[in-house]
Amino acid sequence: MAWVTQTLSSSLGRKVIMSLTGLFLSTFLIVHMAGNLQLFKGDGGRAFNEYTYFMTHNPLIMTVSYLLYTSILVHALMAFILTRHNQASRPVKYAYSKPEANSDWSSRNMGILGTILLLFIIIHMRTFWYEMHFGAVPMAEYDGKEYKDLYTVVHAAFGELWYSALYVLCMIALGYHLAHGFQSGFQTLGIRHKKYTPVIELLGKYFFAIIIPAAFAAMPIYVYLQVHHII
Repeated sequence: MAWVTQTLSSSLGRKVIMSLTGLFLSTFLIVHMAGNLQLFKGDGGRAFNEYTYFMTHNPLIMTVSYLLYTSILVHALMAFILTRHNQASRPVKYAYSKPEANSDWSSRNMGILGTILLLFIIIHMRTFWYEMHFGAVPMAEYDGKEYKDLYTVVHAAFGELWYSALYVLCMIALGYHLAHGFQSGFQTLGIRHKKYTPVIELLGKYFFAIIIPAAFAAMPIYVYLQVHHII
């Protein structure tokens, strides 16, 4: 197991771990977004409740969920360690520098963006994951089978203006985080080639940085407008 110790103790090893966990989390976002789009079906929550039942009762998905929780913690830990290491390596800032000339805003503020997203994940999991597993969630019945009615929990949360606004703002932070993080992950792993690097960059800038955050942000907006009978 010496290779594990060497990997965790080296800067390159930590970057590789952070890249792998980050790309795994990016993949999860696609699945999570696709499932949550059931909120737009207009069927009183049936499709969404059936989706959440499947996600919490399928043995394979339940196993992968533990990998997801671990990836979030490891990704955040590696980011914290690398940031502290970089600060310690350069305790005195240069007297004159123009970081904006060599990097974009998101790459210079990944630590801040990551911290915002970690706090959001904690709040998000308390609001939905904790309620799903330990809260007094009402039941809904479809074709003689009972399901936890998480749809009502979502409506209650997104019906609050402050929570919906927080969710949208955090999705903007997610977009900036992914704009740099997605392609940076491939670069750290040494996956660069003139043929497919432009594709990776396009996926990072548009699909992961714009489409996915926009889809997630549309959910609280849609539900809020529904709850308050605006649409």
